[in-house]
Amino acid sequence: MEITLTTGKKIACPSGASVLEALKQAGIYLTSSCGGKGTCGKCKVIVKSGPAESLSKIKLSKEELGRGYALACKTFPSGDLLIDIPKESMLTVEGKVVTGKAKDLLALLHSTGAPMRPLTGRVVLNLPPPTIDDNISDLERLKRELFAQGMACLRVPFRFMPGLAKTIRKENWEITLCTIHTEDCEEIICIKSGYKKIPRYGVAVDIGTTTVVVFLIDLTNGNLIDVASTYNSQIRFGDDVITRIVHATEHNKLRELNAAVLSDINNLLTIIRRNHHVDMDSIDCFVVAGNTTMTHLFLGLDPSAIREEPYIPTANTFPLSYAGELGIKADPNIPVYVFPCVASYVGGDIVSGVLAAQIYRKHELSIFIDIGTNGEIVIGNSEWLASAACSAGPCFEGSGIKCGMRATDGAIEGVKINRETLEVEIKVIGDDGTVPVGICGSGMIDAIAEMFLTGIIDQKGKLQREISNRVREGENGPEFVVYPGIGGDIVLAEPDIENIVRAKAAIYAGFSTILKEVGFTFNDVQKVYIAGGFGRFLDIEKAIMIGMLPDLPKERFEYLGNTSVTGAYLCLLSRKLREEAEEVARKMTYLELSVSHIFMNEYISGLFIPHTNIDSFPNVKKLMNK
Repeated sequence: MEITLTTGKKIACPSGASVLEALKQAGIYLTSSCGGKGTCGKCKVIVKSGPAESLSKIKLSKEELGRGYALACKTFPSGDLLIDIPKESMLTVEGKVVTGKAKDLLALLHSTGAPMRPLTGRVVLNLPPPTIDDNISDLERLKRELFAQGMACLRVPFRFMPGLAKTIRKENWEITLCTIHTEDCEEIICIKSGYKKIPRYGVAVDIGTTTVVVFLIDLTNGNLIDVASTYNSQIRFGDDVITRIVHATEHNKLRELNAAVLSDINNLLTIIRRNHHVDMDSIDCFVVAGNTTMTHLFLGLDPSAIREEPYIPTANTFPLSYAGELGIKADPNIPVYVFPCVASYVGGDIVSGVLAAQIYRKHELSIFIDIGTNGEIVIGNSEWLASAACSAGPCFEGSGIKCGMRATDGAIEGVKINRETLEVEIKVIGDDGTVPVGICGSGMIDAIAEMFLTGIIDQKGKLQREISNRVREGENGPEFVVYPGIGGDIVLAEPDIENIVRAKAAIYAGFSTILKEVGFTFNDVQKVYIAGGFGRFLDIEKAIMIGMLPDLPKERFEYLGNTSVTGAYLCLLSRKLREEAEEVARKMTYLELSVSHIFMNEYISGLFIPHTNIDSFPNVKKLMNK
């Protein structure tokens, strides 16, 4: 059987496979938050013609059914099909712009005061040929020359021994060694004939629950050459880390999850290498950062105990590994340095983020938060660091929200409601004229803040029908029409609002719990650093208004972007910063919020807009009284 897209592309559909499975095999990914169980309703396609059996219609409206909509995961062709894929169903990531980013990264590196000394180095040796009088072996000859240059400790792995004699004689006793400093010693990772000191490149990788980002970096000058990113293909196994752990362990899918993320990294690496004509032999090192679960899945480690009390991972620090061991398509001897983690739910991405934010060097009390599927929080200064993680859930990335989507083109990112007329004004990601197809996290926060100020919802998040004619009865109870679209209205239903209120309550409770545990208040906090892709579109004032962020002056907040890959960049280029990252991981105290009575009390208090204690939000209180 064959499935034809309205774009003209044709793909094979094996017998018994769903439309979703066929599209995956062809490298076409749809949003499927539930992993193909038919419960999220995100993988919609339009069947234009052809026979197919749809086993589930529960997430489709009567209007959609009349127009041929079907859930790809529950639609099984019995003959050739012609289908259209709505824009909101597609998984895509925009290309990244490097211009300006490279200068910012270099400026950040220089601002640390750490010397630019990459994790790996290359040294060219001109060995004196042996004679009857100078008759030591090839290996001893190589070591003698290195010792003469001040390299007191050198390890030569046996894998280089079989070809050593031929390699050093090929270019008249001139060789280039590539080494990495590990465990207080230099270890050879590559031996090349002749002068091969340049070009040299490194690769920094951020493995996020949602996206994978790859930086290609020139190790000779620190320049960012290019950036590539894509959605983490593990999404097909579920949106959050717990679902993926279950798939990896209870469903014996660890190899598949491992292969999925390796495929993403290899594909991105291939693209940027080809774009810049970079040979594999020119890549010297990889640095990888990710949360604890993503790190385990990348390394192929058993993650099962991460979700079971007392929540113990296989490892928090990881021995140096090599591309060949892991399945990365590069020289098999290239070292892969993986950022250390702190605990089951505070991983290497947060250690990397703290390195990028530099809060461990500052005297002022700072908060660092990475808002994503989880909200990881670090509070501290140059003397101490405390961390915790709260499960915000994937709602800010669109999952579990009726019209939710990630922050890509077509997403409503901003909402304003006129206090008098109650007219709704929206802002959409993309070029002028982009038609909205859903609402992303920042848009949800804006909408809830505006609905609260106009009385459309009360402090409990309940919709008030008598206030606005945009409030109507929907499939799941009352809902508010954010945008009346031709292809279907974009709404926030009451269960969506409850989801977001729970998420914001967890994040705020995480802040307040750590501060109470260490004896500080929000008034002591001088800076709040926000990381993660979600924060790019976040309106700080609106986030304060709903009680997600503390009511502090706006100038105390700073958005840092993807600090996980930024920290990996810094680590790749500086051995000193690598040492500092490892020290950060060692000194960071982890608080397990799931067993904290303080957290539970704070969480319950946060299940109101903005909070049960309105005096904690004086500026919001003023707005409410206007």
